[in-house]
Amino acid sequence: MSGAALGIEIVVVFFLALFLLHRYGDFRKQQRMVLFGTLLAWYLCFLIVFILPLDVSTTIYKQCIIDHEEHAVSPATVLSNQTSGNSTVLPTKSIPKACHKPWSYIPNGIMPVFWRVVYWTSQCLTWLLLPFMQSYARSGGFSITSKIKTALIENAIYYGTYLLIFGSLLIYVAVHPEWRLNWYELQTIGITAANTWGLFLLVLLLGYGLVEIPRSYWDNSHHGHLLIKTYFKLAKLMTEKADSEENLEDVMEEVRKVSESIKYNHPLRKYIDTILRKCPVDYQEKMGRNMDDYEDFDDKRNTYPSEKSLAKLHKQVIYAVQRHNRTRVQWQMLLEEAFHLEDVAKNETSSSREFVHSFAPSEPPGWFSRHIYTPTVEWYWECLLKQWFYRVLAVVLSLFSVAVVWSECTFFSTKPVLSLFAVFIQLAETDYNYLYIEMACFITIFFLCTCVYSTVFRIRVFNYYYLAPHHQTDAYSLQFSGMLFCRLTPPLCLNFLGLIHMDSAISHQAKQQTAYTSIMGSMRVLSFIADGFYIYYPMLIVLLCIATYFSLGTRCLNLLGFQQFMGDNELTSDLIDEGKELLRRERRKRQRLEDGENRRREWRERYGNRDQSGARSIQQSEMKETNYSDTANANTNTNTSTGPGRPAKYTRTSSQAERDCIELLDDAEPLDFNADVPTDDPLGAEAGSRHTGGRYLSMSSSRSRIFDDV
Repeated sequence: MSGAALGIEIVVVFFLALFLLHRYGDFRKQQRMVLFGTLLAWYLCFLIVFILPLDVSTTIYKQCIIDHEEHAVSPATVLSNQTSGNSTVLPTKSIPKACHKPWSYIPNGIMPVFWRVVYWTSQCLTWLLLPFMQSYARSGGFSITSKIKTALIENAIYYGTYLLIFGSLLIYVAVHPEWRLNWYELQTIGITAANTWGLFLLVLLLGYGLVEIPRSYWDNSHHGHLLIKTYFKLAKLMTEKADSEENLEDVMEEVRKVSESIKYNHPLRKYIDTILRKCPVDYQEKMGRNMDDYEDFDDKRNTYPSEKSLAKLHKQVIYAVQRHNRTRVQWQMLLEEAFHLEDVAKNETSSSREFVHSFAPSEPPGWFSRHIYTPTVEWYWECLLKQWFYRVLAVVLSLFSVAVVWSECTFFSTKPVLSLFAVFIQLAETDYNYLYIEMACFITIFFLCTCVYSTVFRIRVFNYYYLAPHHQTDAYSLQFSGMLFCRLTPPLCLNFLGLIHMDSAISHQAKQQTAYTSIMGSMRVLSFIADGFYIYYPMLIVLLCIATYFSLGTRCLNLLGFQQFMGDNELTSDLIDEGKELLRRERRKRQRLEDGENRRREWRERYGNRDQSGARSIQQSEMKETNYSDTANANTNTNTSTGPGRPAKYTRTSSQAERDCIELLDDAEPLDFNADVPTDDPLGAEAGSRHTGGRYLSMSSSRSRIFDDV
């Protein structure tokens, strides 16, 4: 198994990063450069998290070999002690147990090279390439040269700031009389500066995630609270949806004016065509109908826009279309979630213990739904087991959060060892249980990454940065998330190694260093950071957890005018009522559509055979009319049969009437008498009050119920 575990995890992590990118990005529409840069950034960060436990177990095995070599007594020493009459002096420390090679042991020389490639690639991405690619993707230029020029101009201040800071540090080092730094120590200073910036942001995100993740699962276990919060989200999203539609209309109006002013013979027309291809299809058709490209409107008195203004308009079109599509998809998904929560609330009081949906699924049920996840199993999971599962999970995550907060405040203490994670690892180290060590390390670092990365996926900065699922994340947000991951992962791993006392720069223990810390160099070059900032700054996580628990940030945003969900606020209650009314309208609308479709299907099933027989009779009548038209005209005034062998008189009166009836049946669409029936409370209706399959009552077999719908 030497090196096999490393290869397996490299492949698994790649598919994990690819799956997340597929969920948030769009492989068909977004640029390949954007997708490749984001995938590489996410992949490298996840790779560090998954491979680090293997590095820890390999380091513990190497430390075991070193301890055996130090406690071994040579035969020459024993012989000299016996000849001198002195007894053999044994070491004061007991000889450790025999070292067993871990199943995931990685040979020497592989991990240092692997970490250098991963670390420096991620740092080049986050500080050089991704910022440039962000500006390149957001640029509205019409050529590669113009996009590169725009990206360089936008990043001039960004890169200039870093060059100024780096130059100041070099001058400070050159002037300082005690410092004579070589290239290795300068490299360590650069790594320390990057990790310090990442640790500053890491503590902020970690303090939020340690409280919010357990609380979110606890809140999700209460269906009523979750449904009320969904009403609130619907009202807010409706406002955003209306704003996005209005913004799209305004931008499309500008595009229409520019498109009408610049005709086919103008040099800027190719840029207009590029902009039109980014517009929605219905707007393209409207603008295409109003265009008259066969006339020459080359009027010297007209003022045409410049290429720079067209590039700005191109950028506005991309942003407006992306925002409109994102809000539209999110609106549909939030509606599905709200309908499902209302169905859960209705089915909780059901005595049949079978889950009944308000609307039939759009796709036929598969094998899993038919045989395993049956309506009975779904009822037990949704109405009974799911809430208890979330509560137990919330309690377990809360215990993990408490352990992390305690360890962050005490990880610098080595005698006695107060960090809980260090205690667990050292207990497993005494028995060399490598599987337990790797699982404990993986669970710990996975929980830390979940708290930090989930916060990155949740935060939203004025629609400027927003990770939206269902392929609705724009290129800028994807690359910005990749930058954050690359900046947060190295300090997160160093913080984890400090929690388990595997970083000598913090724990001050003479132990074998991991291959990951070997590429970081000695943090003692800047002692005020290694012995001060790295130790005392993580203690601020206690204050951040307290602020998150009491929702201080939410309250501040609410005071500034940004509506946040708060149960004791009047504005929140108004938005909840508005969201409930919006969901009512959507429910009635969807119910009308479903009932209309069911009625049309029933009409087709009831009159389908009659239509086919009517069509066959029409065809036979036409054939008879063609074959016997002369005979029919010759016998128009006869009223009796002419005898055997003679054709009978032909008339089309009945076939024409039948054809008219068939056309009426084909064109008729039944009215919806339920369209204007109000429902006061969707939660108050019984689960079985709706007719199964949307059956139209006026078409039922019982005539006594013909006016039940009126």
